[in-house]
Amino acid sequence: MTDATLSTTGAAAPLLAADGTPLKEKLARTTRRMKMRALLLTLPLVLFLILSFVLPIGQMLYRSFNNPTGSNVMPNFAQAIKNWDANQGIPSDDLVEIFVKDMASAKKNREVGKTIGNLATRVNYEIPGSRSLFTKTARRAGKITEGPYFEALVKIDKRWDNPNVWRTLQRVTNDFTLSFYLAATDRKYDSSGAIIMADELYQIYLPILWKTIWLSALITFLCFIIAYPVSYLLSTLPLATSNLLMILVLLPFWTSLLVRTSAWIAMLQKSGIINNVLVYLDIIADESRIQMIYNITGTVVAMVHILLPFLILPLYSVMKTIPPSFMRAARSMGASNTYAFTRVYFPQTIPGIAAGTLLVFILAIGYYITPALVGGSDGLLISNLIADHIKKTLNWSLGAALGTILLVVVLLFYWIYNKLVGVDNLKFG
Repeated sequence: MTDATLSTTGAAAPLLAADGTPLKEKLARTTRRMKMRALLLTLPLVLFLILSFVLPIGQMLYRSFNNPTGSNVMPNFAQAIKNWDANQGIPSDDLVEIFVKDMASAKKNREVGKTIGNLATRVNYEIPGSRSLFTKTARRAGKITEGPYFEALVKIDKRWDNPNVWRTLQRVTNDFTLSFYLAATDRKYDSSGAIIMADELYQIYLPILWKTIWLSALITFLCFIIAYPVSYLLSTLPLATSNLLMILVLLPFWTSLLVRTSAWIAMLQKSGIINNVLVYLDIIADESRIQMIYNITGTVVAMVHILLPFLILPLYSVMKTIPPSFMRAARSMGASNTYAFTRVYFPQTIPGIAAGTLLVFILAIGYYITPALVGGSDGLLISNLIADHIKKTLNWSLGAALGTILLVVVLLFYWIYNKLVGVDNLKFG
């Protein structure tokens, strides 16, 4: 009886650590300490990713639909016109009075981002050619001291009698707008406020986006056609020979991207090395030199050369792990070389193909420097238009909208790739 009682009591008593703390509590405390230590070790990387990746992308997404230019220049009018019914056609004289006074005040303002020129540029995105309307009116707005204010504006410029101008002002003085996404997809608002396709002359973004996707797919396919046999050769050759050839594959990484691109300019131009060799060999006539630069051809050739190692390396790392005995076993069982390759060897390389092609496609769809240098007007990609709006036209909201659309396209292709191949099956090494 006493032994049974002691046994029951011992089973019910909590297990203790060496310092007398209950083992369960000690284990939980140790686990929390290890998690905190791991968090502190990864904190610098997390902060780096937030500052260099998350925040810039978040700012781009926000700027693509937020543009406070109108409300900064004309704050009182921006508040007053929010409740205006656009179906009225022309706003009341009281609302026009607020507009005139805000315009006169903005004319005197020299603060950065709050001048009439900023508002005129913003409206000009919506109504091309309207910039002069605002600059002309701003010079005379201070002289309008009494009503009727609308008639005074019409005397300055008859375009103020157009209801579409006031509807546009209502949109551009709203901080949040979809106008830039409409422009990025070659759409616009018509005079009644409905969304329609832009004039054919101004439809540039969607064609270039489709061209970017098509060229990226073509470049990825050409890289695969070249990289697969090269990777197979590297994986089957003796180690000393394959290491020497691998140095040649990696050699472009040790050369400046600008130098490599400039070398292609020298080789592909009409008076370049390739054309000179073709003329020397009498393959083409001197007056029939091929234009291979400042067009799509130059873009494709240069980008295939630059992105090729990004497909060779994942393929090589996967092929190197495939035992040669698999192919020998397949042939010993009566399979032909072609059948053994397609049914035994090739399926094992799919993870490397998936990883390499995905990497090359994503790099190609967002490439900027090479198309800018060798593409000319025909070989430009959507990334070049984004950079142009950010650096030259300073239409940051439109550039951000284009960047957001490009990001969505990449994520869409990534999702499709995940459904077809599976991200878990990708192998980079």
